[in-house]
Amino acid sequence: MSELNTNQPFAVNEQPNKNYLFPLTAMTTLFFLWGFITVLNDVLIPRLKGVFDLSYFEAMLIQFCFFGAYFIVSIPAGMLVKQLGYKKGILTGLVVASIGCLLFYPAVVVHEYWIFLSALFVLASGITVLQVSANPYVAALGPEKTASSRLNLAQALNSLGTTVGPYVGGLLFFGTAGTLAASAATAESVKVPYLMLAAALLIIAIVFAFIKLPEIESHKGENNQRDQARSLAQAPHLKMGVIALFCYVGGEVAIGSFLVNYFGEAHIAGLEEHAAATLISYYWGGAMVGRFIGSALLQKIAPSKAIAFNACCVIALLLITIFTQGDVALYSVLAIGLFNSIMFPTIFSVAIERLGPLTSKGSGWLCLAIVGGALVPLAQALIADTISIQDSFFIPMICYVFIAWYGFNVVRLAKKW
Repeated sequence: MSELNTNQPFAVNEQPNKNYLFPLTAMTTLFFLWGFITVLNDVLIPRLKGVFDLSYFEAMLIQFCFFGAYFIVSIPAGMLVKQLGYKKGILTGLVVASIGCLLFYPAVVVHEYWIFLSALFVLASGITVLQVSANPYVAALGPEKTASSRLNLAQALNSLGTTVGPYVGGLLFFGTAGTLAASAATAESVKVPYLMLAAALLIIAIVFAFIKLPEIESHKGENNQRDQARSLAQAPHLKMGVIALFCYVGGEVAIGSFLVNYFGEAHIAGLEEHAAATLISYYWGGAMVGRFIGSALLQKIAPSKAIAFNACCVIALLLITIFTQGDVALYSVLAIGLFNSIMFPTIFSVAIERLGPLTSKGSGWLCLAIVGGALVPLAQALIADTISIQDSFFIPMICYVFIAWYGFNVVRLAKKW
């Protein structure tokens, strides 16, 4: 097995891993909570679409505002975390996200859609700062060779939050089908849920303010002379990692966005929208299961090999999705979630290896790539509109071809840094 080790300590220090148990537990809990809170916001979006009487084009601005925040805020967030440190970065992200939730209140009262979009942008900006802070911090809480395993475990808890969140959110915010129908046309029902989200984020921030988290010594301070002679632009494994992460987020979001329509095709399953929507939980649930499995396997398997293997599996499943019909096509596209599972945390962890004091800035670069979730679905939509939904899956397949290339070549690229 080949890892990207360096003589510089990547972790907090040389203490045994057991000393990292408490901070790692605290961080994985945070991953679960922000995944849970984020998906509650997704549950409320259909309500807001009805409240503000949005067209489908206007509703698409919601996605652009969310992913646009990653594109605009990621690099400044990396600089902020570089100056403040990971813990203060996490606290900043939580506070900013809570402010975004509070802004939904005036959006409902004034009944102006642009205020809602602004609130969504602020909320997503806070989540971006959290991503830039928390992902490299978890990767650094222990030996570098097991960083991918730790980050997969944390992301698995995040996936658990996004899996159970819709069910809890449906009960918490909407109640029964009857109460939902009765309140769908009123904006008043949006106020309290977002105030609850804001309160939850602030409570989490207060808890983390009192938690003692170890500093990452190898990521602190000014760059040494060796680092000053180089820049992130000269780190090929990071640059290609940004493209790989762009492709992954874009591919994952694009596939998920077309599942309901794909299952509605007569030669696939011919399902009604409500029935097709229930199957999507298997797509995201597979990602959660795969991350728990991946967290264990990555203790033994090189992260680069895991990326290449899973990407090749997704390519094969997409080919089956494109060229078959019926249950075979249906189950093949659902199975992609399982192999998507380790992609984000593993690409992220291998891309920031060996960056040392530049790690927080590198994390900002990688979070910038999440804008792929806004752009790749549009490219797939163009093919779906002009040719067919089934053929449109060639677009995410191209994304996974690049990811497979990255997995096969990342070790070689990192040695150039």
